[in-house]
Amino acid sequence: MKSLFAALGFLTVMPLPTRWHGSESDLGSSPAWFPLVGIMIGGTVALFDFGLGLFLPTTVVSAFSVLAMLAASGGLHMDGLADTADGFFSSRGRERMLEIMRDSRSGPMGVMAICSLLLLKTVTLAAVPAPQRISTLVLMPLAGRTALTVSLSALPYARPTGGLAGVFRTDGIQALLAAAVLMAAGWLLQSYAGLVAAMASLAVTQMMAGYSKQKIGGFTGDTLGATCEVTELIPALVAVAMG
Repeated sequence: MKSLFAALGFLTVMPLPTRWHGSESDLGSSPAWFPLVGIMIGGTVALFDFGLGLFLPTTVVSAFSVLAMLAASGGLHMDGLADTADGFFSSRGRERMLEIMRDSRSGPMGVMAICSLLLLKTVTLAAVPAPQRISTLVLMPLAGRTALTVSLSALPYARPTGGLAGVFRTDGIQALLAAAVLMAAGWLLQSYAGLVAAMASLAVTQMMAGYSKQKIGGFTGDTLGATCEVTELIPALVAVAMG
C-alpha cells in the first residue's frame, strides 16, 4: 500500500503523514496506482461541480471545476506543459531543448500553452451535455493519469541522469492494465461514447509520446505533465462531439 500512498503524495496535494510516502522504491512502483488516483480526483471534482451547480450557472461552475482539477495536483502537470511548450517550440537542438525545459521560468510559449488549454477545458466542459457532465468529470483526470502510466512504459527517460521522473519503473503489463481501467470506466460511465473517449485519450497519449521521442528521444517529467494535461481534455471533447 505504500506505493499507493506514494502515488497520492506525488500526484496530489493531499496531506499525508511523511511515513506513509514510503521509500524511493515505493515511488518508483507507484505508476500502477496512477489510474486509481485519477478516479479519486475525478470523483472529488465531480462532487464539487455538482454542489456548485446548485447555485451557479454552468459556465462559472465549469471554470471552478477546471481550477479544482488544476489545484488537485498543485499545478504540477501544468508547469510541465509550460516547460514542454517552451522547449519544443524553441526551434533548438535536443540538448538546448532539455536545458530550456529545466528553466523554472515560463516563456511566451509556455504562457500561451497554459492559457489556451485552460480556456479549451473550460469552454468544452461548459458545452458537455448535462447527463454526461458528472461522468465526464470523472473520466478527465482518469484519462490524464492513465496517460502518465502508458507514457512511462512507452518511452525511455530522455536525460542521462537526474530528474524525479527517472525513478519510475513501469512495463507493458502495467500500461495495458491502466488502459483497461480507463476503457472499462469509460464503458461503465458512458457506454459507447465513454469507450470512444477512452480510445481517443489513449491515441492522443501515443501521439504525444511519439512527438516527445522525435523531439528529445524520450520522456521527462515535463513531457509527462504536458501529456497528462492535454489528454485530460479529450473526454470532454468527445462528450461534446458525440452529445
